[in-house]
Amino acid sequence: MEEIRVFCPATIANLSCGFDVLGVALDAVGDEMIVRKTDTKGIQITKITGQDLPLATEKNVAGVAGLALLDKSDYKGGFEIEIHKKIKPGSGIGSSAASSAGTVWAMNYLLGKPFSLSELVEFAMQGEKLASDVAHADNVAPALFGGFTLVRGYNPLDVVPLPSPKELYATVIHPQIEIKTSDSRKILKTNITLQKGIKQWGNLAGLVAGLFKNDYDLIGRSLEDHVVEPIRSILIPGFDDIKTRSLESGALGCGISGSGPSIFALSKGKNIAQRVAQAMTQVYEAIDVEFDVHVSPINTIGVKPLF
Repeated sequence: MEEIRVFCPATIANLSCGFDVLGVALDAVGDEMIVRKTDTKGIQITKITGQDLPLATEKNVAGVAGLALLDKSDYKGGFEIEIHKKIKPGSGIGSSAASSAGTVWAMNYLLGKPFSLSELVEFAMQGEKLASDVAHADNVAPALFGGFTLVRGYNPLDVVPLPSPKELYATVIHPQIEIKTSDSRKILKTNITLQKGIKQWGNLAGLVAGLFKNDYDLIGRSLEDHVVEPIRSILIPGFDDIKTRSLESGALGCGISGSGPSIFALSKGKNIAQRVAQAMTQVYEAIDVEFDVHVSPINTIGVKPLF
């Protein structure tokens, strides 16, 4: 194959208790990309639709991620990339990760899959570094592996795929404001108390156990954030009301998606997830905030070809 079109899923990172280590891929929202081989060495971004983003290779996360792969490849040619953005940058559902992951997955596919998924995560992390100043993997890992992923460690990178309970659905509402990941990181504290750490570790372990056991109640009890949410939530309009209304509507848990401003909720079953979406919608309609809302099953495949 000389060309491939791929779907690049949106992702929810952190999942309340797993700052920088947990993420999950969504199936109902994502970007599309077309990647084709060329005889000319290097990466050229030829087209972007949906958002006003730079075409210059070294200023675009897709270009930077692609160059990282090329640098480790024996391939003598290059690639052209078209990006059709459906995920808004700064939305908190992995816009830069989708572009980075989609690029390296498609390039790897066209080259005959010489690199493992873990190696692709490392390449895609270079795109994340351009976007947020930090080469984090909590979005690109689920985008590439699919489902839930745990980044157990970064040196060396150790990504652990986790089970995805079949009835689990995500609801995500995105207020039409932008919060840059790099900015939202600057307001975080660099130290926490031992008491908060113990609560957070317990919830992280509880969420992982809940995924393995298909224990939806345990998943819900574990979706608590004692470290990041209390600080970042002040940047998001109506956050407390949306969280309260979501839980009242039957959500297992609710929190900030990535660095925000999107807010996510996990629910058991599509009907409850849709009811949660209606509750979230009512909050923003009442305070006159424009928004997008998505209800999605878990994407267990990650980036996938569109033939």
